[in-house]
Amino acid sequence: MYKLGWFSTGRDKAAGDLLAAVQNSIQRGEIKTEIVFVFSSREPGESAESDLFLKLVENYHIPPVCFSYQKFKARREAPEVETLPQWRLDYDREVMARLKDFHPDLCVLAGYMLIVGKEMCQRYDMINLHPAAPGGPAGTWQEVIWQLIDTGAEATGVMMHLVTPELDKGPPVTYCTFPIRGKPFDRYWDEIKGASPQQIIKSQGENNRLFKLIREHGLAREFPLIISTLKVFSEGRIRISPDKQVVDTEGRPVKAYSLTDEIDELVKGALSQ
Repeated sequence: MYKLGWFSTGRDKAAGDLLAAVQNSIQRGEIKTEIVFVFSSREPGESAESDLFLKLVENYHIPPVCFSYQKFKARREAPEVETLPQWRLDYDREVMARLKDFHPDLCVLAGYMLIVGKEMCQRYDMINLHPAAPGGPAGTWQEVIWQLIDTGAEATGVMMHLVTPELDKGPPVTYCTFPIRGKPFDRYWDEIKGASPQQIIKSQGENNRLFKLIREHGLAREFPLIISTLKVFSEGRIRISPDKQVVDTEGRPVKAYSLTDEIDELVKGALSQ
């Protein structure tokens, strides 16, 4: 059985929703895998939301491993070394020590609110979601959408990428794309014609109808992409090689594995027209 490790801070409802979506897919037999641990950077009692998340983990009978990032930080904060403070590298080492008895084939960062250091990236094959297509804008989903509007983009997407110590810089693993021109987008592009993103942010912010529509179409694809990605990994269609390349069943490098057609079919009828 293919084995998954799950990393999450558990800071909000979305963290629990994603875990539930994947676990339900596993239970239905859609993904031939099991989650062998859930690691949380919060411990019981740190917040109401993470407590709900950990209760969900317990209900699924998945072994939880908790180690408080905030408590460790309070004890160990020190001057910065390389790209992360030394105490952060020490935190990663403590996490790996707690996970030494688990041997996941793949780890998923699912709302894990920490940058992962080099040693942990080398220890585990880890993937993370980014709300843009390969080669697209960097940053948060809000920053991505404003950049798309600023450049008058024709299309965007969602991808899963390999985790590296450089935030959101890892090579793409899987992705899907979708157009943001044509129906139903064009009328909202027309509404902002001649306005700069700064003007739109000042007058409407995230209530702008084009902004909201792009977010709706991206968000609708996030969970399906994660589930479909885990499916292709568990079926052996792609894997991460020892030298951290995405390869196919023959061991040939794959630049990025497109799941666009599959995701389009899954979200059909669920979006604004």
